[in-house]
Amino acid sequence: MSATPATVASAMAEAAAAWLETLDDEQAAQGRWAWPGSKAAEAERLTWYYTPTDHGGLTLHEQLPHQQRGAMRLLASGLSEPGYVSASTIMGLENVLDRTEGFTTGFARDRGRDPGMYYLRVFGDPSGTGPWGWRFGGHHVSVNHLVVGGEAVAGSPCFLGADPMVSPLLGGRELRPLGGIEDIGRALLHALDTDQRAAAVLTPIAPADIIGANRVEVSPGDRLIPLPDLWRGHFDDQALEDRLWSMHDGLEAQLGVTEADRAATEITAEPKGIAGRDLAESQRAVLRELLEVYVGRMPPGLVERERARFDGDALDAVHFAWAGGHERGEPHYYRLQGPHLLAEWDNTQRGVNHAHSVWRAAGHEFGRDVLAEHRRAHH
Repeated sequence: MSATPATVASAMAEAAAAWLETLDDEQAAQGRWAWPGSKAAEAERLTWYYTPTDHGGLTLHEQLPHQQRGAMRLLASGLSEPGYVSASTIMGLENVLDRTEGFTTGFARDRGRDPGMYYLRVFGDPSGTGPWGWRFGGHHVSVNHLVVGGEAVAGSPCFLGADPMVSPLLGGRELRPLGGIEDIGRALLHALDTDQRAAAVLTPIAPADIIGANRVEVSPGDRLIPLPDLWRGHFDDQALEDRLWSMHDGLEAQLGVTEADRAATEITAEPKGIAGRDLAESQRAVLRELLEVYVGRMPPGLVERERARFDGDALDAVHFAWAGGHERGEPHYYRLQGPHLLAEWDNTQRGVNHAHSVWRAAGHEFGRDVLAEHRRAHH
């Protein structure tokens, strides 16, 4: 039997209920929130991060091994196999990053780079008939799903990052968990002719991060959010707060970002860049391949819904925009924007070895549209 939104929801519900059953009262207070009905819980459901901040929920550190296994089982239910492998690898990179930074304390906790600081929270009752959802997140991973009417109806935003983006392996090989996202994006850029590239490239200077950041919804006029504002609150330690501002300002200075560059990469209602309708068929094939890498993080049964956002003639309205250098190793950023989708990628930090990527279903983030319709129909 082929997977459907209903079978995916069933697998999620089984995994979530099994995990919740293992929690004691103290763990459950963090791992499960009453929802819907609570405005505070709804606001929390819409809160997400990709920095090493408090993502909200029960951390892997606070769980016994069998509970950790249950948490990872739920995560796996919301991702494809390649998506799950990528997320698991990204979590393991915290150990590599810890070595890179000299195994130092950071971010006001004993271990700043920590593969145990990934949080899981379930919203509502996965065993009931009402809407429910879940969020798994930590440094460079954020997975959000909503179930309504027994179907998994929304799975965005879905964020995957990597620091380091490239790591050495034995035998002269490289570990690049997000390499396909970068390489196919660059392949599309290089497939453009001179006039097309002039339309696609917004500025030769890449922004310091993805523009949509961790907003609940991306809107026209949005610009890059500074690093210190991408955390749950601000630090009590002013020295740490100043360090984050120094990192942000230093990166923008290193990249050479100007006000004109910020304006060039600003989100607009009419997407910037070159439209799919203006590409040759061979170029459209590369555009489709790139979009498939983004939706490929979704599990079978949900990927088909995401693909419909750019399938067939819908590809005409998808725009590809680039900023920064054109070759590997040069700071760069790109986005894919259409009426019903937004995907972003950047690799600018840590000497172009720290990457971010996100898939967003424009107008459908967190399934708020589906939830609103459900409430109108049932209340």
